[in-house]
Amino acid sequence: MATKKKKKEKDVDEYTIYDLPGVGESTAEKLIEAGFDTLESIATASVYELKELVGLTESQALKIITAAREMLKMGFLTGIEVLERRSNIKRITTGSKNLDKLLGGGIETQAITEFAGEFGSGKTQICHQLSVNVQLPEDKGGLGKGAIYIDTENTFRPERIIQMAKALGLDERKTLENIVYARAYSSDQQMLLVDKVKEIIRSKNIGLIIIDSLTSLFRAEYIGRGALAERQQKLNRHLHSLQKIAETYNIAVVVTNQVVAKPDAIFGDLSVPIGGHIVGHTCTYRVFLRKAKGGKRIARMMDAPHLPEGEVVFSITNEGIRD
Repeated sequence: MATKKKKKEKDVDEYTIYDLPGVGESTAEKLIEAGFDTLESIATASVYELKELVGLTESQALKIITAAREMLKMGFLTGIEVLERRSNIKRITTGSKNLDKLLGGGIETQAITEFAGEFGSGKTQICHQLSVNVQLPEDKGGLGKGAIYIDTENTFRPERIIQMAKALGLDERKTLENIVYARAYSSDQQMLLVDKVKEIIRSKNIGLIIIDSLTSLFRAEYIGRGALAERQQKLNRHLHSLQKIAETYNIAVVVTNQVVAKPDAIFGDLSVPIGGHIVGHTCTYRVFLRKAKGGKRIARMMDAPHLPEGEVVFSITNEGIRD
């Protein structure tokens, strides 16, 4: 009697959304339209998201999410397996060796990096520089990819991009074409733009998302203690969406943040970033910027999972961010 051959199990990389139980052409089309075009994006989704955005029932959504997680072997891992996963992380140079060193080698993918500081401290200049540097080849400190730039304060200037691109020997027009820009006028629009970036990431080969600034619209719309809880809830949801995108697509997320004066401070730091504990707990790296003499800037690492606190000096020149 002939024995039945055991079906060979696929490798993780060989699975697609069409391998999920109950996902045919019609359901797959709905998932892709809603931005769930990979197993990773489905595995990290909530049942509520698939119900609301795709139109699945609760049991269908749960079944699909569970299957995606099993195919990707998501669950408990050993420390060695986590280390192996982190080997996929890449970094983008800031243009300053000092600042790169403070950040552990540059801006990290799969993470949110926050730059906070007063006006004129260099936050927007760093954002412009990173949107250029991400386009450099990997051996020169880039990812060879484009950037998405969400502007909430009307501070993006293509003329500055041209200056920075020239200094690095990049084609100016091509550099600008590789930056996908959007202006947000309300916190709801800002959140909607982040929901839409999933559609752009693959088609435009994106390696970096910038939001300059993260909190300004939330701060303007939710005024007073009575609105604080709602503002923080929305900000929390917004940041977690960004974190999920960063991890799912292995891209870097950079946000800038305004500061507010501490009324009870006499010594030490007289101002703190807006957003409180929500921003503090969700951002992976937090860097505080301040002005120094002679046109220099000082960057201080406020918080990082594995890096020490420290301060470095960098400059903002006509060519861009430099030591």
